Amino acid sequence: MTKEERLEKQKQRLAEMKVPEAELHNKGYKYIAGVDEVGRGPLAGPVVAAAVILPEDFDVPGVDDSKKLSEKRREELFDIITERAVAYGIGMADHSIIDEINILQATKLAMKEAISSLQQQPDYILFDAMRIDDLEIPQESVIKGDAKVLAVAAASIVAKVTRDRMMAEYSAEYPGYAFEKNKGYGTKAHYEGLRAYGMCPIHRRTFLRNL
Repeated sequence: MTKEERLEKQKQRLAEMKVPEAELHNKGYKYIAGVDEVGRGPLAGPVVAAAVILPEDFDVPGVDDSKKLSEKRREELFDIITERAVAYGIGMADHSIIDEINILQATKLAMKEAISSLQQQPDYILFDAMRIDDLEIPQESVIKGDAKVLAVAAASIVAKVTRDRMMAEYSAEYPGYAFEKNKGYGTKAHYEGLRAYGMCPIHRRTFLRNL
C-alpha cells in the first residue's frame, strides 16, 4: 500500500468515526495535537499529561482509551506512537504542586508543559473534556475524547505508560504501599500500607486529610 493509499484509508476511517480530526484536516490544519492526562484520582504520585501529533496516515489498530487496553498492549502501542508521531511531549505536576494549587490547576499545568515540550508547534489542539483558557492556539474540548479522537487516545496511552513506569520506580523507593500494582490509587493494599507506615513523601496530603 502506498503512502497516498494509506492516507486516504485513514481519512475514511476518521470520517466514519465522526471525529474532529478529519474535519480539521479538511479545513487546512496540519499539526493537530491530542492532549490527555492520567493520575487525577490517586492518593500519591504526580498527574502526568501527554500531547501527541500524529501523521495524517497514522493507521495502527487498537489505539484507544488507555483504560480499555491491557498493560502489555499499552506498552506496545507506546513504542509505536512515540516512534511514528510527528511530535510528542510529556508534562507533569508532582504531589507538592497538587497540594499547593489543587488537582485541576495542576492538571492544566501538566498539560501546558506537555504542549510546550512538543518538538513541532501545533496549529490546533484537541482535549479530552478540558479547556485551557490562556492558550493562544485554537482548541476544542471533546467529551470522551480519548475514545473519539485518535490523537487524544494516543496521548492517553503515552501519559498512562509514562506514569505507570514512574509509580513502579516509586514502589522500589517507598515499599509497603503496592505502588507497582495500584499506581497510587486507594486500594485495600494501599490503605493497609498507610495504616502501617503513615504517609510517604509522594502522598498527596490534601487527598488524605481524613486519614
